[in-house]
Amino acid sequence: MASVTSLSDSVQQHLASALSAALPEAADADPLLRRSDRADYQANGILALAKKAKANPRELATQVVSGITTGDVIADVEVSGPGFLNITVADRAITENLAARYADDTGRLGVPYAAHPGTTVIDYAQPNVAKEMHVGHLRSAVIGDAMVRLLEFTGENVVRRHHIGDWGTQFGMLIQYLDEHPHELDHKESDVSGEEAMSNLDRLYKTARRLFDSDEEFKTRARRRVVDLQAGDPKTLAIWQKFVDESKIYFFSVFDKLDMEVRDPDIVGESGYNDMLAETCRLLEESGVAVRSEGALCVFFDDIKGPEGNPVPLIVQKSDGGYGYAATDLSAIRDRVFNLKASTLLYVVDARQALHFRMVFETARRAGWLNDDVTAVQLAFGTVLGKDGKPFKTREGETVKLENLLDEAVERATAVVREKAGKVGLTEDEIVENGRYVGVGAVKYADLSTSAVRDYKFDLDQMVSLNGDTSVYLQYAYARIQSILRKAGEARPAAHPELALAPAERALGLHLDQFAETVLEVAAAREPHKMAAYLYQLASLLTSFYDQCPVLKADSPAQVENRLFLVDLTARTLHEGMALLGIRTPGKL
Repeated sequence: MASVTSLSDSVQQHLASALSAALPEAADADPLLRRSDRADYQANGILALAKKAKANPRELATQVVSGITTGDVIADVEVSGPGFLNITVADRAITENLAARYADDTGRLGVPYAAHPGTTVIDYAQPNVAKEMHVGHLRSAVIGDAMVRLLEFTGENVVRRHHIGDWGTQFGMLIQYLDEHPHELDHKESDVSGEEAMSNLDRLYKTARRLFDSDEEFKTRARRRVVDLQAGDPKTLAIWQKFVDESKIYFFSVFDKLDMEVRDPDIVGESGYNDMLAETCRLLEESGVAVRSEGALCVFFDDIKGPEGNPVPLIVQKSDGGYGYAATDLSAIRDRVFNLKASTLLYVVDARQALHFRMVFETARRAGWLNDDVTAVQLAFGTVLGKDGKPFKTREGETVKLENLLDEAVERATAVVREKAGKVGLTEDEIVENGRYVGVGAVKYADLSTSAVRDYKFDLDQMVSLNGDTSVYLQYAYARIQSILRKAGEARPAAHPELALAPAERALGLHLDQFAETVLEVAAAREPHKMAAYLYQLASLLTSFYDQCPVLKADSPAQVENRLFLVDLTARTLHEGMALLGIRTPGKL
């Protein structure tokens, strides 16, 4: 089915025709149509047009109104203030538009694809090998997953990349220890859980670290192992691969708890670009983008200074020949642009790394790897804070483990679900499953409902609350609709455009019409918090609708069907919108 023209687009077309008739030179002008609390829509564009044409704005507005045919789409237009247009849409137009969305058998609710889709490589969810995932890993995973879903829904070709930390000097210590104690990780992958895998790695890391710090001979052997690793020694690489495989068992278990799909081919860590590092440095040096300074290969920037006002360079290669993060990140850009044919590189990375990425992107632009056709963007995010407004820590002052945080969220949510389970007849299995969906959804929504660049407070009590701007509130709104549909008996949802709409029906219908526009805007602007805001407002309008408009006890069979149609479309929109944020909507809660 083709996409559905939104009400705002239909109104815009009527306005544009009337504008062009009243002022021919304004044929391509934007009427600046917006939703309004004074009418269904308000058009503010006439003021600027009148100024340009040296005309009286109110007189021009009156002239435009005289050229608008009211009826099927626009019920009424009036001039307000210095030249605003207040527009009321016909009830029939609202219902017919929603009926077209409801009839979309593709499941897209009439949402069109983006006009010019491309290929976006998203770099997100970047844990480190042999280290536990903590609360700091949450936002990259959750925001990145939502952006993957949103962009794919708009038709973008999305390539996922999990740039895991799987290289570096600490592996010399770990590899040497495992080589000398070869049975520490002996087991079949199928026999170990993610928690056990992490426990094995954590124990091994701590033991190796103690030995490294206390035994100079072991320290020397460990440092030699770093050289062997970087040189590609087969035995060393085989032991290193054991760490990577063990860590992946753990990663996948955490991502599974997050109800997030992470595929093995999408995991391309720092090691994946090793073979490109020397060539990256050669290309930068030969082109003059990077220069040698005190033996190191550096890129300098006129506008980036240190605390004392001296230039701060991007160090691509150290004076001892070793490669830093910059060399890896620049090699990754080359791979993503030339091999993956990306038009956009999107990095979901902590805001504290903004300077590093600013320098890396500028270096890639100078080298010609980024240009007008290929852009790189950091979707920077803030910090997760505790209730006290400080970085989220345990009572002992340690960083909170991501697994523990998710387990507690699910435990709290399950208690909330269990309280109401008797009223809706949930089985024990359903209580457990819904508790997981509500708990994980609560954590994700708290993150996604906050603008990414802002810090936010992690407050589980608030997150699993049935009141306020929480995912639980939205999930209960969806479940409540499913309950009504089950109780409807023989009555079926059906649109009745001939019926007049109550104010609460109109408000709900006009907001439902904005879903397509919201999806495309959120994906293009990379602002998933605006999707959360749209869904919360939708659930709030649904609550007002329930208070004012009986569904199953409406005045006539036609009105019952029409209101069932309205709530069913609301449920479908909530379900699809939440799915785009990676949150489930159980049918019974």
